[in-house]
Amino acid sequence: MHVPDGFIDAPTSAVTGVVAAGALAVSLRGARRELDERTAPLAGLVAAFIFAVQMLNFPVAAGTSGHLLGGALAAILVGPYTAVLCVSVVLLMQGVLFADGGLTALGVNITDMAIVTTVVSYAVFRGLLAVLPRKRRSVTVASFVAALVSVPAAAVAFTLIYAVGGTTDVSIGKVATAMIGVHVLIGIGEAVITALTVGAVVAVRPDLVYGARGLRQRLRLRVNGELVDAPAPTAPVAARTSRRTLWITGLVTSLVLAGFVSFYASANPDGLEKVAHDKGIDKKAKQHTTADSPLADYGVKDISDARLSGGLAGVIGVGVTVVAGSAVFWALRRRRADDVSPASTGV
Repeated sequence: MHVPDGFIDAPTSAVTGVVAAGALAVSLRGARRELDERTAPLAGLVAAFIFAVQMLNFPVAAGTSGHLLGGALAAILVGPYTAVLCVSVVLLMQGVLFADGGLTALGVNITDMAIVTTVVSYAVFRGLLAVLPRKRRSVTVASFVAALVSVPAAAVAFTLIYAVGGTTDVSIGKVATAMIGVHVLIGIGEAVITALTVGAVVAVRPDLVYGARGLRQRLRLRVNGELVDAPAPTAPVAARTSRRTLWITGLVTSLVLAGFVSFYASANPDGLEKVAHDKGIDKKAKQHTTADSPLADYGVKDISDARLSGGLAGVIGVGVTVVAGSAVFWALRRRRADDVSPASTGV
């Protein structure tokens, strides 16, 4: 769903740019409350993992492919504010380095793929957790449904943006029907990837999953005929794996997915590309500003071997994204530490 330059007119792109900038400013402040010394490294890894999995287009109906958007996955793992930043870092890396998603359309893409998916998915996720049993399995179930809903929600958002600022004269009804129809199918893949990933992390380190905080139901005891909460256990539950092991495993997995598995991804156009071509909304698409980038189209320039070129580009992308993401989140973590330091509180 990476919108290229030329799909949306300049005024609408500018407005979505302002919306995206405002959301990023709010997210920068909100992420300072979500991040701590345990979760800040995980946030950079989540950004890199989303980058890697987005390279794995999976086939859907009628010669169309789809890939992870990642808003739901990031929101559940590291929190909604941090999730907006994670996906935005990925989109920025893709647009600047890999000519994927227009630079003038960056505001459109952040609004659609980072903000809408995160807000919708996290609202659905929290709503489901409020009624489901307070168990780890509920987190996985809720993440599946939240991710499933987030993708067609993004398709609806794109349709609304196109209705306001589309550069071609195509029936909005046709665009909506095609976009929502294909992205419901893509949402199934998104849901499976999200649920599997969240379930895997919850199984080994539930304390690091933002959406699983406070998951364990307090034991209640009957005292003098009344139910009261039992005292919380003083000793924490032992983690099955260390944070360092989890981080290294996640990074290696991301590198393998982007550097090797991506070669076997579907070559069919993704949902937006397919709809744009079939309905004619790509008639005024423009060449990407960084089309001459050495990494454009997820290949390394001057390397003729397709497998080596694509794999190396994927590895570079994961590396750059994890460094950029980690730098942002560590800076926010340090800012939070400064905000609560004794000097700032007058102690």
